[in-house]
Amino acid sequence: MARKQPDGKYKIKTHKATAKRFRVTGTGKLMRTKIGKSHLRRRSSKRVKRLFSEMLPVKGRGIIKSVHRLAPYLKKAD
Repeated sequence: MARKQPDGKYKIKTHKATAKRFRVTGTGKLMRTKIGKSHLRRRSSKRVKRLFSEMLPVKGRGIIKSVHRLAPYLKKAD
């Protein structure tokens, strides 16, 4: 059951998988992680493995909107 705040608004549960995949920069830009980081990387070169650590900005407005809906309390990185 949803819990009501004193000001009458409802708390929304954060979609944890979304919160782990995305970050918000200091300027408010939504950043995403790259795919293919988890396994089968033994054959990849060191350069390719290093490039996996980078984060890329999210470009699509629709995707940004859905991420904000799934993770409404996603804040800027401190």
